[in-house]
Amino acid sequence: MSRMANRIMRSMSFLFMASAAIPAGAQPTPDRLGVTPSAQSQDFVANKQQFQLHSLLTEQRHPRSFDLSTRIATDTADGLASLLAVDEDIAKALQGVADDPARLATLEAASRDITRALRDGHRLYFYGTGSTGRLAETLESGLWRPFWQRTAQSPLAKKIEARYPALGERVRGEITGGDRALIASLEGFEDIPEIGRLQLQDNGIQPDDLVFAVTEGGETSAVIGTALAAADQAGADARRTWFVYNNPDEVLRPFERSRRVLDDGRITKIALPTGPQAITGSTRMQATTTSLYVLGVVLEDATRALLRDVLSADELASLGFGDASIADRLRGFTQLQQTAAATAPKLAAWTDREAASYANGRYATYLATRALMPVFVDVTERAPTFRLGPLDAVNAPERRSWIQVWTPAAGGAQAWQALLHRPFHGLDKALYLPPFENGISDPYLREAALRGLSNAGDEQQALYDLSYTPANMQRTAPTAGDSGALILLGDEAHQDANRQWLEAAASAGADLVLMSVSARPLASDVLRDVAALPRTVPVIAVTVPQRDAFELSQTIVLKMLLNAHSTGVMAKRGRVVGNTMTSVQPGNLKLIGRATWLILSHVNGVLETAAWRDAHGTTPPLTYAEANAVLFDAIEQRRTAPGAAGLPEVELSVVATLEALKSGKSIDWTTAATQLRAGGLSPYLASYATR
Repeated sequence: MSRMANRIMRSMSFLFMASAAIPAGAQPTPDRLGVTPSAQSQDFVANKQQFQLHSLLTEQRHPRSFDLSTRIATDTADGLASLLAVDEDIAKALQGVADDPARLATLEAASRDITRALRDGHRLYFYGTGSTGRLAETLESGLWRPFWQRTAQSPLAKKIEARYPALGERVRGEITGGDRALIASLEGFEDIPEIGRLQLQDNGIQPDDLVFAVTEGGETSAVIGTALAAADQAGADARRTWFVYNNPDEVLRPFERSRRVLDDGRITKIALPTGPQAITGSTRMQATTTSLYVLGVVLEDATRALLRDVLSADELASLGFGDASIADRLRGFTQLQQTAAATAPKLAAWTDREAASYANGRYATYLATRALMPVFVDVTERAPTFRLGPLDAVNAPERRSWIQVWTPAAGGAQAWQALLHRPFHGLDKALYLPPFENGISDPYLREAALRGLSNAGDEQQALYDLSYTPANMQRTAPTAGDSGALILLGDEAHQDANRQWLEAAASAGADLVLMSVSARPLASDVLRDVAALPRTVPVIAVTVPQRDAFELSQTIVLKMLLNAHSTGVMAKRGRVVGNTMTSVQPGNLKLIGRATWLILSHVNGVLETAAWRDAHGTTPPLTYAEANAVLFDAIEQRRTAPGAAGLPEVELSVVATLEALKSGKSIDWTTAATQLRAGGLSPYLASYATR
């Protein structure tokens, strides 16, 4: 790590301690920045302390990726290696669970309770918000349902169906806001506990069904609402409601809503802390990888135990079930992490290609069949993390999303079926509107929730077409300079559609890559087709020898690789400074808190440098209230200040604040926008390390 990084790390430690001593409602120094806090800012600072989450472990900066933006700019493989190295924290954490009899016993109890519930004809309900909502849907639509569809082709299917009718329909994964929220989170929803109860009701979850409420931070209001509602429904049965989270209990206890769950004896807790994320606060990475793997292992273990009632050991093995215990599988994550990390050099060429396409104003297209869910999840999670436009709707007047995800299908409805393996589920306004209008006392939350609800119904399915069809090819086919990727997962047959797409995209001049993650080496027919293309197509073939029934191991490796790749692309495009998501879109209370903390951290990091003190003397640090006032002003200024449109609020705020402190004058948003556009935030901050 550079000396500059070490200095900033030390200063950030100081800042963290100093900020903790600043009263939450402290007002800005009069006239220092010339920004009058808006009513919404004053409300956030004074009344929304429960969303000021910078003390959480998942919100800290990870030392192994601290200088990512600098490293990846000069050596892409090195930058990717630093991202994938952070996944070693997951391996250590899971080893710790496997070695701890009490924590391991909790997972084993979860497996037994799942087996019992399924044997008795009940359902499993996995619920989360944002990344954990996509995790919940992955458990259902990326692991559980595909397994049963594969099993339906086996001669064993009739035997299983006779004993356990419609077993494949017994798992439900739900994201806050319903399936439309898979495209992009719906404004305000995750901050409302009531929506968790409403979606529990909407999905018909009964008192004897099992509920797994999953939240990376351990503080998400909608997920907590789900856990408490499920506990109320089930009464004193602690085997019925499970709360899964990725922060230590001690850092969650200051937050009242988290404390309610931690202290509720009706809810069984599964704590899976791994530490800071590779990108600060980006829990789509290590936190979600950890929870998805653990819950996948537990679900597969429970299913194996259930099917032992019906199948012999050889028959179970034919479906992919091994004899590894939960502890064995947790320890086995180390090999998965090492397999992913070893891929960094090959991954780098793809990362460079896609970053170059965006730099030239071009686009990317991903084609996937069995890999559709992990690919779709990674692509859609880029939007809020790096301030990209979400996937384009079919009625969009112009193309705004940098990326499109396709799957071989006859049309939009069939493509959604290929993703979900069930009908699309939106939110019915008749159920949600009255509680939103009458039960949300906070006016800001109520307004945001009502806006979100207007975009959450079943009609949203028709607005997004993920199909690889002639119509979509005519509208937005990959062309010269675009980037394209065919992603294969597991023992996937090479379809004619894959060959056709590769041929068409290569002939049009797109830069393509083929990635395969499978238990066996890539099939010869795939390699033959790629070799015959008119343009060279790199092949990233990753062999994951651990074969399992749900293809969980391959899915997790693909997830880690996609996360590293997409983060690397965005870092190379200047959407990351150090390892902070300075382009984050502050679209909910948690992200407003994160954006405020990023402004505070970057500004005060500069104020602590020798370069600043030598040039401008000692400057009192920015307060949390000042940073928040500037953030809300920046949100407004992006709409009105000349040149500020489209600039990330955090980056604009950092430059504007430092320039104001340097000059001793009020913030000048237009000048700040001009400076930011001229070089970007990373070079601007780096200048203080070289003076």
